[in-house]
Order: sequence, then structure tokens, then C-alpha cells
Amino acid sequence: MFNLEIIRIEDVSKVFGPYNQTVKTLEEEGKSKEEIFRETGATIAVNKANISIEEGEIFVVMGLSGSGKSTLIRLINRLIEPTNGNIFIENQNITELDKKGLREFRRKHTSMVFQSFALFPFKTLLENTAFGLEIKNVDKKERFEKSKKALELVGLGSYIHQLPKQLSGGMQQRVGLARALANDTNILLMDEAFSALDPLIRKEMQDELLQLQQRMHKTIVFITHDLDEALHLGDRIALMNDGIIAQIGTPQEIITNPADDYVENFVKGIDRSKVLKVKHVMDKVESTPLQNEETVKPEQILNEIFNKFTSGSETLSVIDENYQIIGKLNFKQVFKVLEVEGEVNKNV
Repeated sequence: MFNLEIIRIEDVSKVFGPYNQTVKTLEEEGKSKEEIFRETGATIAVNKANISIEEGEIFVVMGLSGSGKSTLIRLINRLIEPTNGNIFIENQNITELDKKGLREFRRKHTSMVFQSFALFPFKTLLENTAFGLEIKNVDKKERFEKSKKALELVGLGSYIHQLPKQLSGGMQQRVGLARALANDTNILLMDEAFSALDPLIRKEMQDELLQLQQRMHKTIVFITHDLDEALHLGDRIALMNDGIIAQIGTPQEIITNPADDYVENFVKGIDRSKVLKVKHVMDKVESTPLQNEETVKPEQILNEIFNKFTSGSETLSVIDENYQIIGKLNFKQVFKVLEVEGEVNKNV
């Protein structure tokens, strides 16, 4: 589905508190986050994370409170400094950038939407949306034009002169999203962006984000603690537990093939019908092309049918000239009609 890697996280850890040899030794011994904290006072927020995120996908990082997911997204643009490891964004190792280089990098490559709306109460929606561009010293006319387009994208084109206090919570969050879109960066980081919204508005925002993504094709890293939200939005999901990446996979892989007991328990109560589609549970139809159809002999067709059944297939689909399925054949039906049932049973 996606091919070009845009973010690569290599053995990235973040430790709050003392990071000494004792902590390192306990880490190597496989001690839990809680055990290390009790013995050293150090908190392993993220523990040797390895993630590859591809251009244009919605990559969801989810987990319970304290799992390290919000720390991880802040490590991606170095709002929090990693204790060790490397972070590559568009083939640039951002852990090596100085403050000036990092500031320039953020302006050009990443935008962030937080859980709190973070709007200036005394600025209009247009002015709030244009704020990031103003920081970049973009000409006033240009930044307002870009901001108007971004507000129109999120359905607020007619509200540009309103103040935040005149809007609902969902509308205010749309302004935060518009501000990020106006910056026109390739990467959008969203930290629990919809968590403060009412359930109905939250679902509307999720659907709106998916619709926007069809037009924008951004690379989105989305943080959530809500499994339903993760399954609804994510092209792939990273499930975190105590700072460790427990599993990375598509929603279907997470549901049908959990990596360990933690993941299995996490997804146990989910309504699978909301995630799995027919293609995920059906048996794929295999076809055997026959060369030189005009000269192929009946026994050749029989051999092909026999090979299918003996390889484990219980039934064969019968199609018409328009390739529409019109019926099924089972083992006994086929060979009874062909009057070779006795010979076949001997061979079997």
C-alpha cells in the first residue's frame, strides 16, 4: 500500500530521572518499568522503540495511560530529547540537529495538533490559523490565503472572523487542525487530538480526518488511548505497553493475530465485525490456466480437478462465460458424474 519510508525510529529510549549503569543493567536483565522505578527512581518512558512509518499512511500509536505513547510522539520532533537512539525523518537524522537546525526542520517538515485546542482567545479563526505561518515570517496576504483554504477544508470557511469562544469544542478542534494544515508540511503529528470531544463529535472528526486524508495524502502519526479510534483510523497500529512496542500491524493483524497475551487481552472485547471485511476471512479462489484450450483433452481437466482436491480443496467453484459463480462442486459429485469414482478412490 505504501512504499517510501518517511520516519524511522531506531532503538530510541527515553528515561526520566537518573540514567546510570544500574538502570542500564536492569534494562538488560529485562526488568519491568515498575521494578526499575522502585530500585532506581528512573522512569523508562520509551524502551528501545523501533518503528518504520511510510509516506502517506495514518500510523496510530495507542496504549493505556503511562504506556509512553505521548512521549514517543514528542520524541519524533524532539519536543522531548531522546536518551539514546536515532530518529530519521525524510532521511535526516534529527537527533544530530542543533537548536537552530531543529527549529528550521520543524517549520518545514512537521505540524502538530494537541489535545488542548491552544487557540488565542483574542484572535479570530483566520488569525489563529495563520499563526504558524506568521512565525515563519510568511507575507500577510499569502498566509491569510493559505489559512482561508485550510479553514474551508475543515468546514469553517464561513466562520473566519469568529472568535474561539463563539465555537463549539468540535469546531475549535477543527481550527487546530486547520492551523496544522495551513503550514503545509508533509508530516502531521496528532496527540490525542480528539480525546476532549464528546463521543458523537469525536466520531465526526475521525470521519472528517479520513476524508481529508484522501485529498491531502499526509503522513499522520496519531496518538490515542481508544482502541475503537485506533482501529477506525489506522492503516497500521503500534500498541505500547510500559514503554515497549508490544506489536505493530494492520488493524486486522492486531485483531486476528495478537503478538502476546497483553495484546490478546487488549483486543478481546472488540467487535470484530467493525474491523474485519469479507476479504479477511474468505478462502481465496485459485485458478489453473489451461494452455491451448482448443486442443486440451478431458483427462487433463480431470487431472487438474484431482490435483485441486488432493491438495486440500474441498470444493470447486463453477463459473459461467461471464466469470460469475453459478455453483459449487465437491469431490464425490465430480468423480461420480465422470464415472471414475472407483479409480480415484484406489489412487487416494
